[in-house]
Amino acid sequence: MGEPRRFVSVTWPCIRRRDWSIDEYAAIRHTFRMNDDIDVKILAILQGDARVSNAEIARRLGMAPSGILERIRKLESRGAILSYEARLNPRTLNARFLAFIFVRTESVSDDGNVGAALAALPEAQEVHNVAGEDCYLVKARVADPEALSRLLHERIGRIPSVRSTRSTIVLETLKETTRLPLAADAETESEAWHGK
Repeated sequence: MGEPRRFVSVTWPCIRRRDWSIDEYAAIRHTFRMNDDIDVKILAILQGDARVSNAEIARRLGMAPSGILERIRKLESRGAILSYEARLNPRTLNARFLAFIFVRTESVSDDGNVGAALAALPEAQEVHNVAGEDCYLVKARVADPEALSRLLHERIGRIPSVRSTRSTIVLETLKETTRLPLAADAETESEAWHGK
């Protein structure tokens, strides 16, 4: 007979199960483990330009392109890289008006129906479930104030259980990015700051 299976109690917000075998725990931990320095450098390069070739990344890091491809595939399979997207200029595409909309619902627990309805709006770039007086925060881009008014009254206001909305209009954007702070970016920034 083998050794009795040992269990570890683990709770992650995205994983509801509490009793894991040692093998299952090791597999989960491997999935969520920190990336090594080379992975972080690859991620930093891809955040700056998602169109850069594997050969160029390999040249910058002094590695073989096949090794870079393997690492990128592993980063994708682990969920570190979610997608590759083009960043569009909203001013040239009739979406220059930016607003943050606070949405309050009838009850704190709406089973995600309001959140799903808000996320389905094409104008919504981000939808966050938030703590505080309001339930959701929506970042929306529209053409002009009239389009925002229509979005608020004809679309968001008609979602069942939405009680009220408050909007904050952006006058000027000083920084807007989807880049995450990575150790490789911090090193580059520090070197630039200190003139290295």
